[in-house]
Amino acid sequence: MTSPDPVGAAKVALRERLLEQRRRRPAPERAAAAAAVTAALLRGLGSARTIAAFCPDEFEPGHGRIPAAFTQLGARILLPVVHDGDPELRWAVDTGRLAPGRFGLMEPVGPRLGATAIGAAEAVVVPAVAVDRSGARLGRGGGYYDRALLHVRPDALLIALVHDDEFLDELPVAPHDRRVGVVVTPSGGWQALPAGS
Repeated sequence: MTSPDPVGAAKVALRERLLEQRRRRPAPERAAAAAAVTAALLRGLGSARTIAAFCPDEFEPGHGRIPAAFTQLGARILLPVVHDGDPELRWAVDTGRLAPGRFGLMEPVGPRLGATAIGAAEAVVVPAVAVDRSGARLGRGGGYYDRALLHVRPDALLIALVHDDEFLDELPVAPHDRRVGVVVTPSGGWQALPAGS
């Protein structure tokens, strides 16, 4: 019999609590958060030429504004594609046309790139359920971004979007977890973290 993984168990419990909290967040608050994080991202990403990002679901900060707002940057935007039965994200260039994909997530329409395409990005905007002050990120638990971040170039800036109350003092961390260098919150905007220094 194997002993339970205390870090994994702590992550599951925290993730469940925070996701339920997100689902209860009123729509006007979510809309205001989307506007605020999008404005902060546009200011912070102004010099990036290639950005890997994602399409936030209805409860994530940025929903309804990201990735469409990135057209203002004039950058090449890569968005993730989830293939059935494949544990690695693929990528496609955002052309402004999106369609529902696996898990109901919006995905770009058009030619698919391989898993290593994310390596071209100077900045990678990642989803998160929470981030702590050291840059530790709590994801959704599927491991897709843990695997995708293995292909990110070493000097790429990793940026996570969370609501204000999801920016925590400390999170449980596993050895494979990669820290982000920036957290963007509705009230705090673009905040550099130790991993980005």
